[in-house]
Amino acid sequence: MTTSRSVLVLGSTGSIGTQALDVAARNPDLFRIAGIAAGGSDPAALAAQALAHQVEAVAVIKATAAEDLQLALYAEAQRRGYAQGDFRIPRILAGPGAVLELIDSVPVDVVLNGMPGSQGLEPTLRALATGSTLALANKESLVAGGPLVLSRAKPGQLVPVDSEHSAMAQALRGGRAEEVDRLVLTASGGPFHGRTRAELADVTLEGALKHPTWSMGPVVTINSATLMNKGLELIEATLLFGIEAERIDVVVHPQSVIHSMVTFVDGSTLAQASPPDMRLPIALAMNWPDRVAGAAPACTWDRATAWTFEPLDNVAFPAVDLARHAVSAGGCLPAVYNAANEVMVDAFLAQNTSFTSIVDTVSQVVAAADEWRREPRDVDDVLAAEQWARARAAEAMSGRK
Repeated sequence: MTTSRSVLVLGSTGSIGTQALDVAARNPDLFRIAGIAAGGSDPAALAAQALAHQVEAVAVIKATAAEDLQLALYAEAQRRGYAQGDFRIPRILAGPGAVLELIDSVPVDVVLNGMPGSQGLEPTLRALATGSTLALANKESLVAGGPLVLSRAKPGQLVPVDSEHSAMAQALRGGRAEEVDRLVLTASGGPFHGRTRAELADVTLEGALKHPTWSMGPVVTINSATLMNKGLELIEATLLFGIEAERIDVVVHPQSVIHSMVTFVDGSTLAQASPPDMRLPIALAMNWPDRVAGAAPACTWDRATAWTFEPLDNVAFPAVDLARHAVSAGGCLPAVYNAANEVMVDAFLAQNTSFTSIVDTVSQVVAAADEWRREPRDVDDVLAAEQWARARAAEAMSGRK
């Protein structure tokens, strides 16, 4: 008998969050959204989500957004034709600690962490502490705080949302752990697939934001253009599946239909294929280990099609090799890698630095980070490493100016 699962969606107004809410709305017998959280920059969207799903509580990180959200809730209620006071206004939690308060005060079966950047680390740790299943879309929290996250996660508690790691998790069902030879991480290649290093010198922001197959937020889209997202995913895969970086290959697959593969010791390779649609891995993570019928369209086999694969050009796109170095060196180096990248992506989005300088600067920062090779003892250690990396990246940029 199928039972409904209660869910918190962190980052509800972002790309992953809105699709998670869509999955829940389409499957009311499987999911009940108990609470949502967001930065607070779009109170109208947050209010619409809260009332559509009749959530118990809403968390906004921006403390000043609480009043705007209250007004937006009343406006949304009026728009929906509710008589004044005839509907339940959710509790509003506001401020930097609001997300943690939401996790503590609204017990649920599943916490979906779709928050952007390394601000997702503390919510990840807090969600694990509650015993809820953690559907993790916030790869940065695992990358930055890997040893802390792994030490607190119970077996089976951590379920990936990224399409690539979801694909690996699905393919890994096809054999025992000792039968796994290699993981194969697929990359679309981004909008600049096929360009040489020299041809990337004059890349524009507009060009970098045009992803050929996925519709994502600006930060993730730029990470896809630099292939930094594959570096982060490689680090994440080592942590999720306990496989060293040298046994994870990255291959360019522009069609984005095969989301990743697992090669076994007997020569078999199992791949997970589906048209690009994040609702499939989101639905599977929220309902893990059971599939959700009709979560997304399937591949069709009644017309000719072709899938291609080619090796990654590590000269034009050095981010993946840099990630291998960072995760192999260990300690807080993955956190340094991620934090320096966040600074550089923000600078590129503000048109304050060039496209190629993003990974070049991250490489400089990682090379100078010998003091951060030690394992983090707690969240403060991770935050200190990130703070150092951000300052170092900003310094490198101002030096170039």
